[in-house]
Amino acid sequence: MELYDIGIGARVKHPTLGVGVVYDMDPRTVHVFFREHGEQPIARSFEGLITIAPGVGTGAAELDLDSVKSALRSVLREENMPQRPVHLARRWHKGVLEIKSADPAIKGKEVPLEDFFHKIVMMRDRFRVLEQKINAHTGLSEQDKVEMQQYVTRCYGSLTTFNILFEDKEDQFVGQKSE
Repeated sequence: MELYDIGIGARVKHPTLGVGVVYDMDPRTVHVFFREHGEQPIARSFEGLITIAPGVGTGAAELDLDSVKSALRSVLREENMPQRPVHLARRWHKGVLEIKSADPAIKGKEVPLEDFFHKIVMMRDRFRVLEQKINAHTGLSEQDKVEMQQYVTRCYGSLTTFNILFEDKEDQFVGQKSE
């Protein structure tokens, strides 16, 4: 099947490169931007490319650069969202985190564990986005990227204390592995 019914802005899935967005086309090639693999030309005769969401349609007027950027931002934002829900371990449901001072004159605070867990998950997801931004940053040298990545890994390591809150082990923080 040849890719002649595809338009700019279409979301497509490649068997090895993953999900991407069509940003340009010519008679022989569909140019797709993949989040992890960048810009990739795909032959129109390639049969493994699946259209997930339609673009603006064949023969439509040229898109302006701002529209393409907006579409890409939308796809990237969607891709940065968790792929599946992250759950609090059942044993902590309806639990409360109590924060008490050694000074009895200072009133303690109680925080529902669900709220606290939500903040931990948000922090984890923001660290993941930070990692992606570091790796994609064109102004950083490879040495700078490695150094910053090590700091992020240490932050993950500092947060492993909270792994007991996660229902699934694959959602947990992983710090630097000892050799």
